[in-house]
Amino acid sequence: MSMVDSFEKIPVKIFHSLEEGSRFIGKEIAALVKEKTAKGEKTVLGLATGSSPKSLYAELVRLHREEGLSFKNVVTFNLDEYYPIDNDALQSYNRFMKEQLFDKVDIDPKNCHIPNGEWKKEDIKKHCIEYEKMIEDAGGVDLQVLGIGNNGHIGFNEPGSSLFSKTRLIPLDNSTRIANSGDFQNISKVPRLAITMGINTILKAKRIVLMAWGQLKAPVIQKAVEGNVTEQIPASLLQQHNDCMFVTDQMASSELTRFKSPWLTGDLEWTPAMIRKAVVNMALKLGKPILSLTNSDYNDNALSDLLVEKGDVYEINLQVYYMLRDSITGWPGGKNQPLPNPPERMTPYPKRCLIFSPHPDDDIISMGGTFMRLQDQGHEVHVAYQTSGNIAVTDEFVTRFLDFAVGFENMFGMDSHKSQQILQQARGFLQSKKSNQMDTAEIRSIKGLIRRCEAAATCRYVGINENNIHFQNLPFYETGRIEKKPMSEADIVMTVELLKKIKPHQIYCAGDLADPHGTHKVCLDIVFESMRRLKAAGEDWLKDCWVWLYKGAWQEWDISEIEMAIPMSPDQVMKKRFGIFIHQSQKDMVPFQGSDSREFWQRAEDRNANTASLYAQLGLTKYAAMEAFVRWHY
Repeated sequence: MSMVDSFEKIPVKIFHSLEEGSRFIGKEIAALVKEKTAKGEKTVLGLATGSSPKSLYAELVRLHREEGLSFKNVVTFNLDEYYPIDNDALQSYNRFMKEQLFDKVDIDPKNCHIPNGEWKKEDIKKHCIEYEKMIEDAGGVDLQVLGIGNNGHIGFNEPGSSLFSKTRLIPLDNSTRIANSGDFQNISKVPRLAITMGINTILKAKRIVLMAWGQLKAPVIQKAVEGNVTEQIPASLLQQHNDCMFVTDQMASSELTRFKSPWLTGDLEWTPAMIRKAVVNMALKLGKPILSLTNSDYNDNALSDLLVEKGDVYEINLQVYYMLRDSITGWPGGKNQPLPNPPERMTPYPKRCLIFSPHPDDDIISMGGTFMRLQDQGHEVHVAYQTSGNIAVTDEFVTRFLDFAVGFENMFGMDSHKSQQILQQARGFLQSKKSNQMDTAEIRSIKGLIRRCEAAATCRYVGINENNIHFQNLPFYETGRIEKKPMSEADIVMTVELLKKIKPHQIYCAGDLADPHGTHKVCLDIVFESMRRLKAAGEDWLKDCWVWLYKGAWQEWDISEIEMAIPMSPDQVMKKRFGIFIHQSQKDMVPFQGSDSREFWQRAEDRNANTASLYAQLGLTKYAAMEAFVRWHY
């Protein structure tokens, strides 16, 4: 048994990406279906919903269309459904399954079973008993596919759910409703109840595969796999199943001991990055500055091997301290005079800098201080707003701005007939809009215009030339729904053309991998693929181009990873705040704001202040705030 096995109580298979992980699970399902079909038997699958299985269902559809995988002998039972909810609502899991899988393969609709959000409340108990019996009559679930909630729930079995629970109506934990509010306009629209298979029902499956993608799932994956069995982390109960596997991408597995503290699991190579990670983590755990760490600290925290290999503790401390010190610079574009070990090279100077902003406000929210520094220090700064961000504008803003347009035209004696007509149509549509109805093309265009004007005003506030503002409106985003298309050739072509036009020396991208299905990740993949193509085409300017990744509004880089930290004074923090305020449509109550109820400026300031505090805690200079970056090598 390896040292990893002593920590991990459930087998974890880790893939480079969610696409690779989904292909693996798809292959397992296909093999099972073919095996059972050859025996003249039906395959009973337990299926999950949410963001995690989307790529799996896309792979199953591909296997059906391209490799002839048939679902004629497949019976499915879904884990859960919101309650109450119309079956055709945009957020309904009944609709989700039809759109993602059932309508795209040759499965018999009679073989598809999903809890019904339209059941009468007084009949739900009877329906749940019937659901259990249907599973039993089908011979039980052969393979159960699971996702996992940030609080450890499986299905909608929230923390505290009994090991012996069966299919039932359950109140949703507030943390689950907040996490799922991204699928609704705001948390008040998220149902408070759900129907779910029970823990006992899930554990009866002959085989279980749980999938998890992205950084947000990493903490709960560690607890479920390495922690104690507890009903407070429902997924940990899977440790009691004799054929269960977790399939993750690298981000979702990053909190496992083999990655978080690999020195605890056996021999490893002490690279500078690994030394920095180990020493920084130890210093933060002990609450001590780097230069105050002692031999005893290393020995007591399982780093005696590092002492044996590298020798003197003070030399190790100095090495890590200098790495942290050299990541700090007030010159994100490089300084036009030599500096010792700067994170960014001196020449060329000034540089052409291109900031990719997934939404029309990510530039100012996530790297506003750096954005202003680059402009103030004489660089040629361009901003590419990758998407319109139109779904994140409330309906009230549409009528407010249309009112202004009508009033403006009337004030100056202009013909306001057309704008009045659009206003009346918009009011009528918005007043009667249903939960399963998307905005009209006109309303989406108006919402996009509102965000475009705010972004342009921010650039003027920073001082950027109007010609350096680029609104890409990438096609993948323009669905009018939360659900986006995958990146397409059109998205890549548009990005390649922009890069070839500007030929930047520096590129800044949102490296936010927390949600692998999110807009930020798709935007990042589009830039990465564009860069790969340009490199393959032999574009000479790429030799002088560095790519820096910043985090979005929700997270920050681990301090042991940061390669460039831009300090900010209190005045610069305030200037950044006022820049964020320009995005009025994103203040106060924002649609789809995720699990954090704070406004974007509050998130940004707290995050930047925390980064500065961590540097100070480790013994570096105390700044009011810091923005952090990691370099991507292509």
